[in-house]
Amino acid sequence: MAPTHDVVNQVPPLVDYDALAVDAALAGGLVRLGGEGVLGSLGALGRRVGDQQVQRWATEANGYPPVLRTHDRYGNRIDEVDYHPSWHRLMALSIGEGLHAAPWASGEPHAHLRRAAGFFLTSQAEAGHGCPISMTYAVLPALRHNPALTRQFEPGLTSTRYDPGLRDPAGKAGLVAGMAMTEKQGGSDVRANTTRAEPAGDGAWRLTGHKWFCSAPMSDLFLVLAQVPGAGLSCFCVPRVLPGGGRNAFALQRLKDKLGNRSNASSEVEFDGTLGWPVGEPGQGVKTILEMVTMTRLDCVIGSAAGQRAALVQAVHHARHRRVFGALLIDQPVMRAVLADLQLEVEAATALMLRLAAAVDTGERAFLRLAVAASKFWVCKRSGVVVGEALECLGGNGYVEESGLPRLFRESPLNSIWEGSGNVIALDVLRAVGRDGEAIAAVDAELASAAGSDPRFDAGVARCRELVRRPDVQQARELARLLAVLLQAAQLIRFAPAPVADLFCATRLGAPAPVLGALPAGALPRLDAVLARALP
Repeated sequence: MAPTHDVVNQVPPLVDYDALAVDAALAGGLVRLGGEGVLGSLGALGRRVGDQQVQRWATEANGYPPVLRTHDRYGNRIDEVDYHPSWHRLMALSIGEGLHAAPWASGEPHAHLRRAAGFFLTSQAEAGHGCPISMTYAVLPALRHNPALTRQFEPGLTSTRYDPGLRDPAGKAGLVAGMAMTEKQGGSDVRANTTRAEPAGDGAWRLTGHKWFCSAPMSDLFLVLAQVPGAGLSCFCVPRVLPGGGRNAFALQRLKDKLGNRSNASSEVEFDGTLGWPVGEPGQGVKTILEMVTMTRLDCVIGSAAGQRAALVQAVHHARHRRVFGALLIDQPVMRAVLADLQLEVEAATALMLRLAAAVDTGERAFLRLAVAASKFWVCKRSGVVVGEALECLGGNGYVEESGLPRLFRESPLNSIWEGSGNVIALDVLRAVGRDGEAIAAVDAELASAAGSDPRFDAGVARCRELVRRPDVQQARELARLLAVLLQAAQLIRFAPAPVADLFCATRLGAPAPVLGALPAGALPRLDAVLARALP
């Protein structure tokens, strides 16, 4: 066909950019909390995440979802999942960078901070493969409740070699771990689990029952909750392949057809005499997995911040190249306000997730017990709003699959649901406030470090302390939100440029606007300083 028009005013693809170098909040936070060495160690990954090849891997891994194969051609039960090769490439990238369990075996003082920043970068490229990376990271602290299992599996779990396929763990160059907790009759209420465990001899137990959600079922081993007669809910380590190479009973019934996270397989699994080994004391299953839950919730915060950042980058890039009504979008006052407000949200989430990760390195367990839960509640809940607004910045082009924004939008609710949806997390915050004086003191000290710099912040802290003094279930969600926003504000007041901190406090603690981009009068002169940090 003859050409009927020239293609003009279309935005060039955002490829081959350095995702770390263009992120002022991330780079600055890494230097402040870990030094130039930590920042430099992630330079290659920052460039890798933004290159065209990794972007293609992400598209392919999501465009060709995993396929379940319950039987081979001869009728033998195999219970395997086939992934697109690009999934394996993404897994190899993240494991090669030590973004799974490697920090637990590292002697570096900022290993968890570096790992969080790396996970933040790779999650911007593709979020689905982050699930097994995150679970492997979180499983190891719980596994250490059983020294024998730790000796057996920790070298593989901390290895930076990705070695897919179901084989005897003893012969693999690297291992990946998962978890299977929830059942049909109760998700968050794991105490309602019906899967039971019976002694099998030689320290092993046989599990019978089901799990309603078991993500990344091709992992090498899983932490599983089951009821022990006379003791109660207990934690077990269940390998897919037993020592010697025989398959454990691990029947994959079907894969979930999910809203997002489509590159990652999530399955329903049946246990029928499945062998497992205890992790922690009988009846102490919930206590055993608490530290694991804290780490997975931290990764929910990191992953949500990453999705928000990825959407913002696309929105700013689009606005810098698209002309509307005779001017670039980036120069239109209303668009500038929206982009600046998105940057405030993303910068606050980035600063907070780095602070939480640094607290893992410094062993601030009391601080993490309360701060991670509140942060998980709010940062994850903001993702749908932030990603949706960023998508709208691209107009109809953002609604088209090729833009990448629909994938980010489908992903945006996940972390708010995984490891406890909003009400569950808010109630956890309320319980911590009512019982854990050490955690309250640690968070209060963090807020006090920013006191006296902004009256809106000080007023918010006073209100928060009042809510803490009189815990009320009707105020649980507001308490979780306020705690998270104050923790974000504290980071920005202390370390971000003054216009960023001032605008954040004005819009999140002063008189919060119902929509992004509704900035207070007089904000215009400060927008340049905010937008300069979004995408240099």
